[in-house]
Amino acid sequence: MPETVLATELDRAAEMLARVGIREPRREAAALWGACTGLTPGAAWLHRDRSAPAETRNRFWGAVRRRADGEPFAYAAGGAAFRTVSLALDRRVLIPRPETEGLVELVLREATRDGGRGTGGVAADIGTGSGCIAIALAVEGAFDRVIATDISPAAAELARENVTRNQPRTPIEVRVGNLLEPLTGERCRVIVANPPYLTDTEWAELDLGVRDFEPSLALASGPDGLAATRVLLQTAGTVLEPGGLLALEIDERRAGAVRALALTAGWRRVDIHQDLFGRPRYALARAAEDV
Repeated sequence: MPETVLATELDRAAEMLARVGIREPRREAAALWGACTGLTPGAAWLHRDRSAPAETRNRFWGAVRRRADGEPFAYAAGGAAFRTVSLALDRRVLIPRPETEGLVELVLREATRDGGRGTGGVAADIGTGSGCIAIALAVEGAFDRVIATDISPAAAELARENVTRNQPRTPIEVRVGNLLEPLTGERCRVIVANPPYLTDTEWAELDLGVRDFEPSLALASGPDGLAATRVLLQTAGTVLEPGGLLALEIDERRAGAVRALALTAGWRRVDIHQDLFGRPRYALARAAEDV
């Protein structure tokens, strides 16, 4: 296959993406080239007069066709950034959202305020998916080790790949199992989860780009959207150290219901925090201290 200049490939890709209704098709074409080459979209545009080798073009056009077929950008590109972490992504796992970056920020902040302790202990990421939370905590936090769990063996496999990709100093162990079951025998300083929190009806009404590509196991949680959250609130106290932190991402429409569930489950300190858009998105609960 003869070489062509990058500008020609970007123009053709933008035309294909525009035909299927992609907004800002030129920007997406440049970003997909960047994902295949390690360049930023801006650098790809600056390099538009350079040759486009056949091997790179093949990867690029595979990504463009997947995007044109409706795959979310992160899947088509094969990865995304999460805070300081670089992630490989595919349809085995949920695409991380900015709101989840905020959950990590809250946990890191609370950990530094943790009675002046600030370091050590075990952090657990429940329903880890891509491993984004676990890896961010290992890279940015000051824990002795991190445990990541997921009910999906396929998701756990990708999480392990991402651990290897990022090589955090703090060790991460990825375990397969439902919610807290893989933590039997552990005592954790922090438990973090972005559990599924949509109702079955809400999941069925999602945009097709989400519903048809992202795993329903990571999105829907029963008729009231609270099945996984309810279990976490009922059982996390048995795994946490005294004074330990449970941090959950929640649906803004069910913040009041989550608080009520937490109080019913015996949590005395429950705080609801807003995300960067001002929506009640995070529930933080503390285990009782030793008397």
